[in-house]
Parts: sequence; structure tokens; C-alpha cells
Amino acid sequence: MSPRLSNARITPPEIDACVLFRNLPRNCGLSPVDRRAIRKYASQLNLDVASGRGFDCLLTNDEHLRALNLQFRGNDYSTDVLSFPSGAARGAAGELAISMERAAAQARQFGHSTVVEIQILMLHGVLHLIGHDHERDGGKMRRLERTWRLAHDLPSGLIGRRQKKAAVPAARATVARRNLRSGRAAQ
Repeated sequence: MSPRLSNARITPPEIDACVLFRNLPRNCGLSPVDRRAIRKYASQLNLDVASGRGFDCLLTNDEHLRALNLQFRGNDYSTDVLSFPSGAARGAAGELAISMERAAAQARQFGHSTVVEIQILMLHGVLHLIGHDHERDGGKMRRLERTWRLAHDLPSGLIGRRQKKAAVPAARATVARRNLRSGRAAQ
């Protein structure tokens, strides 16, 4: 039973999730219905994943993500999502920034809507906010992301995509080595 369930009532979260839409590209294509769906999903993530701690999510453009990435991580390029954990054990979990341009491009690439891509990015970012790190945790975040994606009916997440990308060149290299050993030309 969830700690928030008391006498079959759901208590409101300690802090709500806030979604800000700033500096969006003119052709971002987010309707008022899409914006409501994104805000609703943020509230759901707050309850389900962030345990009601709350978080802020900024949806903005590539240029803004590039500036944030340079300022806070020293990387002079845009990215799809940045997470800024608060580091506090209580209170707000932190802040996210998501590139609308990246979200739209990745949505086209993977064959789903921009809203779904934003939900995937938001889930990934919130997992970082609550302390998970797929680069150092031996697969724990990947498993959690998969569990929450299935619970929220979302397609493949970021970690799974990145692993598939890395696996393709590795598989090609293995085939090339086998072909070299056997004397066959690479195809």
C-alpha cells in the first residue's frame, strides 16, 4: 500500500510539479490540449516516481539547452534533457530542462508524438532528480525506467535507445573481425 493512501483517500503531494513553456520554436506544434496533457503527466510523475517531492520542468529551445549545458556541465552542445537535482533529502527534487526541438525530432525518428517523447524525457529526467544514474548504477536506472515506461504505457526509453545504438557498431565490428579471420571481404 502506498504511503499516501490513507482510508482509501489519496493525499495531495507535498509539492506539485510545475511545467514552464519558454522560448519555444514557432512551429513547436503544442496545442493547449498537448500542454494540459504534459502538465497532467508531470503531476502523475510527481506522485508515482518523485513521491510527491515536486519538480520544475522547463520546455524550451535547443539554443537554451546548449547554454545551460555549457554553463552547468561544460559541454558546448544542445541535448534533449538536462536534470538539476536539488540534492536535498526533502522538499523539491530539482529541475529539468527539455529541448522541444530535440523532442520533436526524436518523436519523428521513433514514430510517436512529441507529447509522448516529452513524457519519455521527463521520466528519464525525474529518475535522475531522485538520485539514479544510468552511467554508474549497474543497470538499476535502466530497469526502473523500463518499469515506469510500462506502467505509464510509454515506448522505448532513452537508456534502451542508447544501448541499441552502441550495440550496432559493436556487432558490425564483430562481423568484420570474423570476416577478416576467415579471409572473406567485408560486406
